Amino acid sequence: MAKIKITKTRSTIGQSVRVERNLEALGLRKINSSNVVEETPQIKGILRKVNHLVKIENI
Repeated sequence: MAKIKITKTRSTIGQSVRVERNLEALGLRKINSSNVVEETPQIKGILRKVNHLVKIENI
């Protein structure tokens, strides 16, 4: 599987609890925090829901 780097770029203030939990599931808590994960169908689904809050880079 390919790896991707996910960086949280925006705050979750005003977002639903579901969006906040999805970001925590990705390992992102504070703004500018990053995490490298494998690109699986489950991760792609989460990223589709939170793409307005994160920056995604292929590694």
